[in-house]
Amino acid sequence: MMLRVIGIGGMESKFSERSSRFFCRLFSVSSKAVVDAAAKDGELRVFMVSGEVSGDAIASRLMASLKNLSPFPIRFLGVGGSLMANEGLKSIFPMEDIAVMGIWELLPHLNKIRLKLKEAAEAALLFQPHVVVTVDSKGFSFRLLRQLRARYREQGSHSPVHFHYVAPSFWAWKGGEARLKNLREFVDHLLCILPFEEEVCRSHGLAATYVGHPILEDALYLNMGKNNRMIDLRVQGDCASFQSKYGISSGSTVITLLPGSRLQEVSRMLPIFSSTMELLKDSFPELTTVIPVALNQHVENYIQKAMQRWPVSAVLIYGGSPQLKYGAFSASTAALTTSGTAVLELQLARLPCVVAYRAHFLTEWFIRRKAKIQYISLPNILLNSAVIPEALFQDCKPKNLAALLMEIIHNKGLREEQIITAENVLGLLCPSDTNKSNIRPQDLRSGFPNYTPNHLFPASALQGEAMSLRLALDLQRGAVLTTLLASECQVDKQILMLLATRIQFVMYSTMNL
Repeated sequence: MMLRVIGIGGMESKFSERSSRFFCRLFSVSSKAVVDAAAKDGELRVFMVSGEVSGDAIASRLMASLKNLSPFPIRFLGVGGSLMANEGLKSIFPMEDIAVMGIWELLPHLNKIRLKLKEAAEAALLFQPHVVVTVDSKGFSFRLLRQLRARYREQGSHSPVHFHYVAPSFWAWKGGEARLKNLREFVDHLLCILPFEEEVCRSHGLAATYVGHPILEDALYLNMGKNNRMIDLRVQGDCASFQSKYGISSGSTVITLLPGSRLQEVSRMLPIFSSTMELLKDSFPELTTVIPVALNQHVENYIQKAMQRWPVSAVLIYGGSPQLKYGAFSASTAALTTSGTAVLELQLARLPCVVAYRAHFLTEWFIRRKAKIQYISLPNILLNSAVIPEALFQDCKPKNLAALLMEIIHNKGLREEQIITAENVLGLLCPSDTNKSNIRPQDLRSGFPNYTPNHLFPASALQGEAMSLRLALDLQRGAVLTTLLASECQVDKQILMLLATRIQFVMYSTMNL
């Protein structure tokens, strides 16, 4: 179903009844105490932490929305990257200092991580935040939240509300669900990006809300204002503009390489990708590789040095521009990517790809022993099928990757299968039919349904069975929504339900408006 979004004027607010299944309670946190403290202090203080590039993007959007919606000035302190800094975060140390993942890979950095953990905890205590938000990076984030909760208890002082954005992949590990109950000790509310996570978390006593996957919001932003006046789960980059900008001939075979965003994974994967391109260069007269470089100075330096001995023509994309990145995808025949968020970006661009992953052999041993899923990329996990070829662990060798890329480039059937199933995968990330059926026609009267991911939060925990008029109006004044309404574009109903993924969730879950 498509609906037309009308202009900003004449917004009337209708309210939908809150189903009992969305009722939760923020334990040990008084929303009135938070708003009273913010009012008394004349500002809302938010301590935010992200330890990787994808989290930096998620957190920066949340910050932008909160600034537009807060009745108080907001001051941000914490740990983040350049995108969060652009929104006003004062980072106490570079985000790259804690961008470490794995088991054995973590050991050389343990002392540094311990010192950074202590530094972050001390900074948070001195900052006296009203709200603490950690984004992904569960190893560092959970240790920090646990330390903060313990320190406040020792001091006998009131603890700020703790949110964690992006649920840990409990569904991927043996015994993962059982460990969710432990999070209740230091996480007040979990913001989930996969639809099935909310119910499982709540069944284990952990307050949680599905707020939509970031990739769906990417589709909204990148399709905004296009002539087709449609926003769907597909992004078509500007191929011609990209080729012209970087001097790529139309006869070139372009392969996008996505080696990761952390230095440890890039330094492990890029040499493998280089050797793979060495094997492929004789098969294509004009082979060009495009590498979107993560917003990480250590990664930039490493890739620049690697280009000195790169076997084929290469284009590096700096700055994290999504338009350039999707332009590269549009100009590419295939992609070779490390497992992660990049796989969903390629699905959004409908670019066939091969997924590769290597780690330290002890980390790989642990994964094989403890994982309860057979795939590593989210599309394959959601579909329970190897639609996207994966070369993992010992199979992640240049010879195997070259063979898989050759097949995905030349086999039309395999390419079409990935392209067709991409729509199914992205559709699975949208709200369930049950949630969509709760939208009433009168809720669409203003052109924006009041049933948004933000309403999935238990409103009754804050102010009874109905949302206030101010909350409903503030939702419509959000930056994303205002832009959408002004553009008068057409939007699919399920996309509208996710427009406010990052808008005011922290604000309205801690303040009695």
